Amino acid sequence: MNMNQQPHHPFSDARNFFRQKSALSYLVIINISVWILIQIFRLLAFLFDKPDSSSAFSAVIDYLAVPASLPLLLHRPWTLFTYMFLHVSIWHILFNMLWLFWFGRIFLEYLTGKQLLWVYILGGLAGAFAYILAFNIFPVFAPVIELSYALGASASVMAIVTAIAFYVPNYTLYLLFFGRVKIVYIAIVLFILDFFTIPGGNAGGQIAHIGGALFGFIFIKLLRPSSISSYSHKGSLSSWFSNMFITKKKSRDESRSSRRPVTDDEYNSQKVQQQKRIDMILDKISKGGYDSLTREEKEFLFKSSGKH
Repeated sequence: MNMNQQPHHPFSDARNFFRQKSALSYLVIINISVWILIQIFRLLAFLFDKPDSSSAFSAVIDYLAVPASLPLLLHRPWTLFTYMFLHVSIWHILFNMLWLFWFGRIFLEYLTGKQLLWVYILGGLAGAFAYILAFNIFPVFAPVIELSYALGASASVMAIVTAIAFYVPNYTLYLLFFGRVKIVYIAIVLFILDFFTIPGGNAGGQIAHIGGALFGFIFIKLLRPSSISSYSHKGSLSSWFSNMFITKKKSRDESRSSRRPVTDDEYNSQKVQQQKRIDMILDKISKGGYDSLTREEKEFLFKSSGKH
C-alpha cells in the first residue's frame, strides 16, 4: 500500500459518481431533480399564500402519482412511469436513493447499465400493477380506492435489491450490530417485513414493494443461462428475454468450449499472464481503491477469485 496515498473524501466520491454518466447516476439525478422541482413549486405556493396554493400542490402530486382507481388511471396513464421518480418527503427520497446507490453499485459490478435501467423501470411498473390490482380486488381497500395513489422509487429499488441479491447471493455487506450479512438475507428480510406490515397503514406502498421484489426475482431466474437453456427455441418468451438482456459476453464464453484442448505449455503460459494481470489490478486497487477499476477488471478479478 502506498503510504503517501491521499485519503478519499465523501464529496470527491460523490462528484466522481455523478461524473460517471452511468445508468445509476442518471437515475439518481432524475429522482433528485424531480424532488427539487417539486420542492420549489411547494415553496412558491407557500410564499405567495394563495387561497388555493395547497390544493394546487396536491393537484400536481396527483397528476404525477399513480392512482389506484382504474378510471383515473385511464385518464393519467403516464403516472405508471412518473410515480417511480416522484418523492415529496426528504426522508423518502433520501432512503430510496441510498438503497439505490448501494445496491445499484453492486448490480453494476456484475451486470450492465442497460440491465439496471430495465430492472428499475420494469420493477416500478410491476410494483404499480401489484398496487392497482390489490386495491381493485380486496374489499378492504374499496372505501379509499378513489383517494389512494402511490409514489416513490421504492418498488424499483426493491427490484434491483432482489435481482442482485439472488444473482450473487454470497455477496456480503458489513452491517452495524449484525456484522457481515449476505445480501440475499437482506432481500428476504425486506420482503417478509413488507408482507407482514401491509396492515400497518401504508398498504399500497408495501404491496408495490412486493411487486417490485417479485419482478427482480423473476428477472434473475429468466436471465440465468440455466433458467433459459431449455427454452431456447426461437420465438419463445425466454428466448426473447435473453436476447433483450443477456450481453454478448455470454456467447463469447460459450464459444470457448468449442476450442481445441490447450497443451501444458499453453496452459502454464495462460496462468502466468493471468497472474500478471491480477497483480496489475491489485496494484491499481492499492493506489486508487476498488472503485478505480473498470467493470471488465472487476469481472476478471471476481472470476479469478473462484467465487463464480
